[in-house]
Amino acid sequence: MTAKLLLSIAAGGAAGSVGRYLVMSQVGRWLGSQFPFATLAVNVIGAFVLGSLIEVMALAWSPSQEVRAFMVVGLLGGFTTFSTFSMDMFYLMESGHTLGTGIYVAASVMFSVLAFQGGLVLFRNLLA
Repeated sequence: MTAKLLLSIAAGGAAGSVGRYLVMSQVGRWLGSQFPFATLAVNVIGAFVLGSLIEVMALAWSPSQEVRAFMVVGLLGGFTTFSTFSMDMFYLMESGHTLGTGIYVAASVMFSVLAFQGGLVLFRNLLA
């Protein structure tokens, strides 16, 4: 592990965290905060981008280890958030929104997996 690799991850993490804040703030303004749409949005977007990057890097682009780490570990790691998903789920459940909790968990998993697959398939078809 080199200093250049760690700095790449740190820079990506900083950019991803700022991006998450901006996206979540905007989604919160658009859709409100009664349901965790903002967390759902960043996790689904992040899954789509990861699927896209994985396929682009497999078929058409071979970036350096530092660039890969910047994008995947740093940028997307900072942008997506399992911890906030967990907190949102807990507070929905604690406030008695059992149906909302189930919908949130199912939607988060289903839409994130579908978004990952969508990005992967999109670029597989565009680049193959």
